Amino acid sequence: MAHNDKITGLQKAAVLLISLGPERAASIFKYLKEEEIEDLTLEIANTRNVMPQVKESVMDEFYQVCLAQQYISEGGVGYASDLLENALGADKAAEIMNRLTASIQVKPFEFVRKTDPAQLLSFIQDEHPQTISLILSYLSPGQSSQILSALPPEKQSEVAKRIATMDRTSPDVIKEVERILESKLSSLVNQDYTIIGGVDHVVEILNAVDRGTEKRIMENLEIEDPELADEIRKKMFVFEDILLLDDRAIQRVLRDVDNNDLSIALKGSNEEVQNAIFNNMSKRLVTMIKEDMEFMGPVRMKDVEDAQQKIVTIIRKLEDSGEIVISRGGGDELVV
Repeated sequence: MAHNDKITGLQKAAVLLISLGPERAASIFKYLKEEEIEDLTLEIANTRNVMPQVKESVMDEFYQVCLAQQYISEGGVGYASDLLENALGADKAAEIMNRLTASIQVKPFEFVRKTDPAQLLSFIQDEHPQTISLILSYLSPGQSSQILSALPPEKQSEVAKRIATMDRTSPDVIKEVERILESKLSSLVNQDYTIIGGVDHVVEILNAVDRGTEKRIMENLEIEDPELADEIRKKMFVFEDILLLDDRAIQRVLRDVDNNDLSIALKGSNEEVQNAIFNNMSKRLVTMIKEDMEFMGPVRMKDVEDAQQKIVTIIRKLEDSGEIVISRGGGDELVV
């Protein structure tokens, strides 16, 4: 095979996969499109002899590209470019960065995701709800939930509503908001229209906030936009939705639940939920939990909500891993 500079990207990919060996190549195939796999398989089949220097050059180039992507994720394109320039020289660094930035999407607000939510809150809490919604749409649900919980109550439902109804945002708007927060990263936004927000995103955020915030936002949304509130609620799972689980799923959940958390959570739940839980426990354990509930006396609503949230988190993890199935969207409730 010809020198590295004269071979195509497809040929380089084939050389790389051959060099990595069948097991690693197979694991990479899992992330490729069907047509890419077909093209690569054909190219690998047609590749006979690879000169050692070509193989070494392709592997070196691949390593440099991986390094550049790692630097980008750590500190952005500017940071990556500076590090590569120090390591490889200006020309080589520019060549790698040009190739990368033409093919990868650098997520807007990358620098924001590395910022402590408490610090970020002080930056954005006085911004317009639409601006806050745009920023939260790009953060992880965990970060967004912390910020949403700390916003003034009157802004919470407004921001949640705007995230849910957000569809496509012009890159110019994203650039302007980024410029305000971090001007040096404003030029890195991918120029395609970016799909963000939506009902699924606001559901992820609401699932992560504390129950008091969640209830307040949902109550306000039910007044302002009942259809949206209904759509969000269908996709959410709250503690009372344990009634949507079958007996086997409830039993699986209870295996991971701390008995003290369960006692506190049930203290603030209705009789139907309590029965659904008790029907899936041994009589001895039911007696113990009921005694704990009586013995603890009055419990703060915040403690009840925290305990319920812990159990909901367990349920969601088990659903994510496929161990249990939640019957959403009007599924039959258990009759107890």
